[in-house]
Amino acid sequence: MNAYFRLMRLDKPIGIYLLLWPTLWALFLAANGLPDIKILFIFVLGTILMRTAGCVINDYADRKIDKLVERTKNRAITAGEISPKSALILFFALMAAALLLVSFTNLATIKLAFVAGFLATIYPFSKRWTHLPQLILGAAFAMSVPMAFTAVQGFVPLAAWWIFAAALIWTMIYDTMYAMADREEDLKIGVKSSAILFAKYDKFIILILQICLLLVFFKIDAIFHLGIFYQAFVVLSAGIMLFHQKLIKNREKSACLQAFLHNNFIGIVIFIGIVLSFIVRDFF
Repeated sequence: MNAYFRLMRLDKPIGIYLLLWPTLWALFLAANGLPDIKILFIFVLGTILMRTAGCVINDYADRKIDKLVERTKNRAITAGEISPKSALILFFALMAAALLLVSFTNLATIKLAFVAGFLATIYPFSKRWTHLPQLILGAAFAMSVPMAFTAVQGFVPLAAWWIFAAALIWTMIYDTMYAMADREEDLKIGVKSSAILFAKYDKFIILILQICLLLVFFKIDAIFHLGIFYQAFVVLSAGIMLFHQKLIKNREKSACLQAFLHNNFIGIVIFIGIVLSFIVRDFF
């Protein structure tokens, strides 16, 4: 059972957190405050199911590649603890559970769930044919945003796509940092990534993406009228981004991985800013 636990990365829940924060941003903004508890439960549990399913299909797709990388050579499928067939059965079971869960929402959300599932499934294979698998991962993660709006409001307003953009850009940022740690080994294996594509301009492009993310955060403020508390937390997130630039300055592997993990705090900070804005509004 421990092997399945590791296959689903339940021992390393950072991926769940990074997927969960934009989902919560969207749910609270769509509901203009605390969302319906049933919807909140569906999306939190759905986030866990989709992230674990994504890890399983990723390790299935990379089962021959992982043994060539020091950091991944002991993953459950590569190490022979779990067969590829068993991994696929688990993947389809998790996807079926996620679909069953979303069936308690509405038709529009179910349709979007199929798009999200498709993107999550093709992402692990995309690194064979594009240098921007991080973009596909970002789109897969960001699909929780329009799903949240359809679940709460029944449709996807134009404003929701700004949150989608924030989730997409943010994923590009932190997953490029993650890819920077694996760049040398990926080059030897022949796997593609944004870190390889950006090459010596990686830090500069990440900086540009961080600036774009901040601008989108402020645009979200203008659309939803969140106010000074949210704005203060956006400024705080900018400080966190500067710290991440310091971490990746020398492109040292462990520091890049630390920057990736530390992105969790950006998600937390923005979520706190959104919640505080609603609390202050309702209180006064």
